[in-house]
Amino acid sequence: MSALTVDPGPGHGQDWDDLVRIWEETDAPEGCKVEIIEGIVTVSPPPSKDHNTTAELLQRRLYTVIPADWGIYQTLGVSVPGRAGLYIPDLVVLPRAVASGPGNRVPAEEVRLVVEITSPANANHDRIGKAHGYAKAGVELFLLLDPWHTGRPTATLYGEPSDGTYRVLEAVEYGETLTLPKPFGLDLDTGAFPVS
Repeated sequence: MSALTVDPGPGHGQDWDDLVRIWEETDAPEGCKVEIIEGIVTVSPPPSKDHNTTAELLQRRLYTVIPADWGIYQTLGVSVPGRAGLYIPDLVVLPRAVASGPGNRVPAEEVRLVVEITSPANANHDRIGKAHGYAKAGVELFLLLDPWHTGRPTATLYGEPSDGTYRVLEAVEYGETLTLPKPFGLDLDTGAFPVS
């Protein structure tokens, strides 16, 4: 992962619109993910095959339980201006109407579920910075799939955001079942996910 630190010049704070403009103009190699995390434009390499397989397996399960007018997106920007963030989650679930129309990002408060799958280069961003950003923005549910967790791979479901923090609703080691609450109502077998 690399980062582009933005210097707004002496005398003024970083303006959100300037950060977004820099994000939009960042020329990264194809397949790389460009995000704004805590005011810093970051570029991550394309995810591994196991990472993509995890996202695909979860997406397949989610399609069986979401309402017909919701969608699941893999490259949609989620705007979190209160944390100087513009994240591109591994999966984001929200009403299709919110994701329709011009542009390439949606407001975080419209998201029903966001999923991050850690990679060695981004694990701490997903575990800490993005978790705080999603909670501060009021994203209802945040699922962190962490095959790089020390000890054993884990799946942690966060919810009930308040004052920029989440409550852990459930945490399991890979191989155990994690339950996504309503409106999903899904028992998720984490043993299906590859372990890196």
